[in-house]
Amino acid sequence: MPDDITPAAPERPETHRHSVTLADGTPLTVRWAGQTDPGRKRENNQDAFLAHFPLFVVADGMGGHVGGEIASQSVVGRLGPVAERGAVSPEAIDEALTLAVHDITDHPDATDEGTGTTLTGIYLDETDDGPTFVALNVGDSRVYLQRGDQLMQVTTDHSLVQELVAAGRLSEEEAETHPYSNVITRAVGPTEAVTPDYVRVDVQQGDRYVICSDGLTKELTDYGILHFLHEHADPADAVQQMMTAALENGGRDNVSIIVVDVEEFAGASEA
Repeated sequence: MPDDITPAAPERPETHRHSVTLADGTPLTVRWAGQTDPGRKRENNQDAFLAHFPLFVVADGMGGHVGGEIASQSVVGRLGPVAERGAVSPEAIDEALTLAVHDITDHPDATDEGTGTTLTGIYLDETDDGPTFVALNVGDSRVYLQRGDQLMQVTTDHSLVQELVAAGRLSEEEAETHPYSNVITRAVGPTEAVTPDYVRVDVQQGDRYVICSDGLTKELTDYGILHFLHEHADPADAVQQMMTAALENGGRDNVSIIVVDVEEFAGASEA
């Protein structure tokens, strides 16, 4: 891209809203917006996302010029029908990922080494004890939860540097600039099926989730993400402004962002 051309700002995505009445009669309204961008350095976009109530996921593909697209699109394509049926569960997700692995393996442009994708996101699950959001994760894409004034990372990265941090051999600050920061230890790929980590989070009115590829977290700190959430109540505005900031800060990778808000939940008080 020539230096004298200013890239166009990302368009504002659309805000979607979905209201349901839970089994116990409690009303729940969720709204969301999502967007993906190839960034300022990459020729193609190997990210893909799915935002279809009750499932919201981001997949960050890897593996050659088209390999990453094959993997991320295969995963999102297999999870789409799961979301449409509305019966989302770990078993349904695992089955979809098994089918996606077969899709990747059978694709003529896939390779045995390197073609794969991360996967992270959330889905709403009704249990006997009430509704919860379930976060799922494979790789180093992330789910964040803003509750009140706090931003918490819900998922744990499957990466070499995270393992070093957990072992006490690396600090969080050192991890940010480590030369192997892009090395992940788990992915959905062509050679074997993989099961995501699952974490349950109680539902509270006012909660906001950010689901993103590392193209965002390479360019924005957690404080920066929290800043844009505080500044923009509408999820579409929050997504657009975070995307703009990530691109202006370098846009070194593909960037995908979904913001999901618990707009109304009468069964819980605001944090």
